[in-house]
Amino acid sequence: MHFHDCFIRGCDGSVLLNSTGGNTAEKDGPPNISLHAFYVIDNAKKAVEALCPGVVSCADILALAARDAVSLSGGPAWNVPKGRLDGRTSKASDTRQLPAPTFNISQLQQSFSQRGLSMEDLVALSGGHTLGFAHCSSFQNRIHNFSPATDVDPSLSPSFAANLRNLCLVRNTAKNAGSTMDSTSTTFDNVYFKMLLQGQGIFSSDQALLTTPQTKALVSKFASSQEEFNKAFIKSMIKMSSLTGGQEIRLDCKVAR
Repeated sequence: MHFHDCFIRGCDGSVLLNSTGGNTAEKDGPPNISLHAFYVIDNAKKAVEALCPGVVSCADILALAARDAVSLSGGPAWNVPKGRLDGRTSKASDTRQLPAPTFNISQLQQSFSQRGLSMEDLVALSGGHTLGFAHCSSFQNRIHNFSPATDVDPSLSPSFAANLRNLCLVRNTAKNAGSTMDSTSTTFDNVYFKMLLQGQGIFSSDQALLTTPQTKALVSKFASSQEEFNKAFIKSMIKMSSLTGGQEIRLDCKVAR
């Protein structure tokens, strides 16, 4: 949620705003269908407002919650720089700016570099998929009709691909069908990178990390050392969360003032 917020107009809490009669907000854009539990941020905001009204932004609460989600899942903790302001604008059409799960390495590099983020940031932040869930629609391209020559992406492990095909049938209509992003989906660890090296990455954009020497070396480094991954992840999260763009402190995270 924090990542999806920061990549649009900076970390301004715009992903938290509700749609209105005349506007479909970011949270209802297609790339954000997998975002849930907005109530966690709303509840935290209510508690903070009761003690300290008009001081802490929704954007800061989201950045802190992202850190806490990692820490509570067995990952590292870090000091989150604060002082972000909340934005007033939230448009579903802007979610097209988010890096897509079908992106290749060139598209990923361009998306990250436009926001001042490096290739190391790309690989480290992709490691956040250790806690992720993927809907079938986001990786269908790899397991059905991949190319005229083959139905399945040959870079996928055959047994892993067969499992994904069982979960996501050709004409899948189940709204919540999909797969966890690694085999320890409630634990923040480096299993995502280990699985990637075994042909068990879910997205095309995950597989893309193995297509340049620099990014593949980082995947291998993080797969072999949880400590190195944690260190890089903290650095990249702080860097990403410093992307700013808000104008106010909202009293209700769902509604612009």
